[in-house]
Amino acid sequence: MQAIVLDDKFNLVTEYWRPKVVASLNAQEVKVVKIKGEFPWHTHEQEDELFFVWRGRMRLEFRDRTVNLRAGEMVVVPHGVEHRPVADEEADILLFEPAGVRNTGDKVDETYTAPSNVHL
Repeated sequence: MQAIVLDDKFNLVTEYWRPKVVASLNAQEVKVVKIKGEFPWHTHEQEDELFFVWRGRMRLEFRDRTVNLRAGEMVVVPHGVEHRPVADEEADILLFEPAGVRNTGDKVDETYTAPSNVHL
């Protein structure tokens, strides 16, 4: 058990859309990810996802609405809900989701699908 300094972890991230695990608990993973641009539309059939904005701004687009988030704000995307994260400028995001979940959910995309279980 030791303190995790999130700013230090984010400083180690060099690629967009490549989540890195910084902690695990109860079959869940806490991940850091830098985002910029538009991610593909996708769905997680079994997994809920929590997006917490550490730094910057992002929006989560749904087919029927958009949720805008600033630093210090979060939203949970329930399983089965199609969505796509978007950031006009670089943003640092914490993700909370079940261990091993594919970041592109029901889609496989050679540009955006990231390896799972990559730790910092």
